[in-house]
Parts: sequence; structure tokens; C-alpha cells
Amino acid sequence: MKRAAIIQSNYIPWKGYFHIINSVDVFIFLDSVQYTSRDWRNRNRIITSNGSIWLTVPVSATGKLIKEKKIISGDWQEKHFQTFKRYYCRSPFWEKYLPFLEELYLHKRWNYLSDLNQFAIRRISEYLGISTSFLQDSELTEIQGRNERIIHLLKQIEADVYVSGPAALAYLDEKKFDKNGIKLEIFNYPEYKVYPQLWGKFQHEVSILDMLLNLGDETGGYIWGGGI
Repeated sequence: MKRAAIIQSNYIPWKGYFHIINSVDVFIFLDSVQYTSRDWRNRNRIITSNGSIWLTVPVSATGKLIKEKKIISGDWQEKHFQTFKRYYCRSPFWEKYLPFLEELYLHKRWNYLSDLNQFAIRRISEYLGISTSFLQDSELTEIQGRNERIIHLLKQIEADVYVSGPAALAYLDEKKFDKNGIKLEIFNYPEYKVYPQLWGKFQHEVSILDMLLNLGDETGGYIWGGGI
């Protein structure tokens, strides 16, 4: 049985995003769809001494699709790096992941949001020991219709099981998947365990980088090792 997930790329996502990636054989970035503002596509949160804050990648108003969204040039990369340095330089694994942060924010220059997101997700997946294969939806042929598009992508990679987050229940038609011989599986995030954070009251819904910098190689097992 080949399991697959199809999700839009997000900016340095939270642990649940990687939990889904680790649960499938093939993960497809769905970036040929409408960009949604004030969403996770270009921003995420980290924890600071003043509570959680947003790190936002500035994008242009032009471009309707995620893959078309250009990043506005400026000093945002330096600012994001310095923010991580200020609030995480005392974390147990700062030195371990410093080369990655320097590469992401100081050594590379990003023109498109999708390229940035996919690079970070793939690299973080390597750190987590994830063996899942990655594809972009643009590498495959597509058709119109929300359910039809997903089914068409799945059939091209010969997937038997489609794993989707709980929010997808609002629009997925299980009968259409059954008709095409694909099992629909809703991924319900477990009650993740609390782990040591540097600042204040514990918060789950922050970037996975918070876990990596605080847990190091234990991060992966901490996520898919089960709930409380």
C-alpha cells in the first residue's frame, strides 16, 4: 500500500506538518493553488521572552497561486536570523542547527515563497530522519475540481491511501475516492507531549524549529512516539 499526502507548502511549519509527512510514502507540495493571505504560507510563530511572535516573509500582491508568489526584497532574512539568534542562542542545540539557519537566512537569496518553503521543509525532514519522497504538483499533470485534482495526482503516483488533515473533511468527498480505489484517511493530531522550552508558558503551535533547537535528534521520536 502506497500512502500519500498533498499539502500546500508552509513557512517553517509546526510539528504536526512533519508528522503527516512521516506517515506517508510520498508527499506532494500543492503549490499550484490559490495563495491565501494571513495564513501559514508565509509566516509562523516562535517563542520569545515576551511570548510567541510572528515571523513573516513579505510577499508581493501580484501572483494568485502559491508558486507565483514573489518575496519582496529587503532585510527580512537578516531580521529572521537575528531573531532566532536572540531568543535561541542559549538553546541546547543552537550550534548544531546554526549552519542550517545561516544557509537559510544568510547564504541564500530567495525570490519565490514556494522555493523557500520547500527547501526548508525538505532540509528539516532530513534532520528528522524522514525517508518520505517529495514531489511538486507541477511535476505531474493536473485537472480542475478540488477532489478531482487530488485524485488525479494520487493516481499518477499509484497511491492507495490518501492521508489528509482534519480540516479537509469540509470539502473531501469520500465516495469519489472510493470509486477510484483510494482509501481516504483523516490524520488526527495526537495530544503531543510537552517538551522543555526556553521561555514562559508552554506553547504547541509554533515552528518545528523550536523543537529542533531544544530537543535536537530526539525531536522526531518525540513527535511520532505518541501522545501523553
